Amino acid sequence: MEELQRAEPAGRGARGGGSVGRAARALKPVRLAEVEAPAVERLGTGILELDRVLGGGLVPGSVVLIGGAPGIGKSTLTTSALGNLAGAGRKVLYVSGEESAAQVKLRAERLGAQALRVPIVAETDLEAVLATLEAERPEACVIDSVQVLYDPALTGAPGSVGQVREVAGRLMRLSKERGVATLLVGHVTKEGSLAGPRVLEHLVDSVLSFEGERERAYRTLRALKNRFGSTNEVGVFEMGQEGLVEVEDASARFVAEATRAPGSVVLCAMEGSRPLLVEVQALVAPSELVPPRRVANGVDRSRLALVLAVLARHGGIGLGSSDVFVSVAGGVRVDEPGADLAIALALASAAKGTELVEDAPLAAFGELGLTGELRHAAHTDRRLAEAAKFGLANVVRPDDRVTTLRQALRAAAALGSRRKALHKAENNAKKMQFT
Repeated sequence: MEELQRAEPAGRGARGGGSVGRAARALKPVRLAEVEAPAVERLGTGILELDRVLGGGLVPGSVVLIGGAPGIGKSTLTTSALGNLAGAGRKVLYVSGEESAAQVKLRAERLGAQALRVPIVAETDLEAVLATLEAERPEACVIDSVQVLYDPALTGAPGSVGQVREVAGRLMRLSKERGVATLLVGHVTKEGSLAGPRVLEHLVDSVLSFEGERERAYRTLRALKNRFGSTNEVGVFEMGQEGLVEVEDASARFVAEATRAPGSVVLCAMEGSRPLLVEVQALVAPSELVPPRRVANGVDRSRLALVLAVLARHGGIGLGSSDVFVSVAGGVRVDEPGADLAIALALASAAKGTELVEDAPLAAFGELGLTGELRHAAHTDRRLAEAAKFGLANVVRPDDRVTTLRQALRAAAALGSRRKALHKAENNAKKMQFT
């Protein structure tokens, strides 16, 4: 054994702490107003819904993480985006770690001729992937998926915390240095959150969540994080025979499919800066279970519990001994507080077994307070304009005349009674004219 003396770092005092080293160069701070931000040309993917969620397209050198359940359409979406970029003359690359090149080709054949122009490599070795990116220098690249790549220099299986962190870090550094817009496809856990370490979401520039049910046709794309745009945008897609199809006017489809049965109310929702009309359906049935079931599909279950409590305490409709089912038609998920009033009216209609309006669906929006008051929802004028666009004249919302939940219930009941009276008068007039 031989003792070795470790040299002290330059600039440290005798006690190991001390002042800044003499060899260090002081930096001069610059005011943010004096910083020049260069204009960056974004890469349009040719998918308007995806470009809107990204903030206008892919930024060169950015890293975007797309997560979603298996079979939801992540690979289909990214392949279509690369196909459009390749058709526009951009240099792209698809790195597949989960499927062979032949399997990816089978999926690309139904997406059109442009998707077949995308070059592909099937590899899981990180060193080989980085070398390929250095040699090809693409403008946009898809890594499908980040959990299957592995670094041979590290221990641990692919998908482990250390492997995912190192793989994402090295891909991020290469993307920034070479200006490659990189799309990382990520796995999700049983709870629906992104798999892997939390640092993965901090490393990337944007985190997109692809939501929906495989049994349903509609898919929604949301931005959970975006350094180059807003996180309030949402894109709506429909899975068809030839891949994902953009749904530019989703409200028209949801309103056309809306029923007028008891328990159906159209919600005037806001998805970011985009108004969206969706149908909220409720079913109330006697239960022999203790406690009764509370099933929510498309809305938060805790939010449903809050609405049920306010409805029982301040609306006079107690459903403590009944099974309650609430669903947003079309597989869309609504998270905003403005959906409270629509859920409450749908539950009240289902509990009473009465139709709110006969000739047209009833629309509603507004937030419920714990004391039974109604709170105004943001972008009221845009919600009303979207409802008027599709002929929904009966809208219950917070205003000077409707300030509480009980008043909203009375207003909805009055709309139904007036419509029924008018309908009866029209029928009588027709009978008299015929006579």
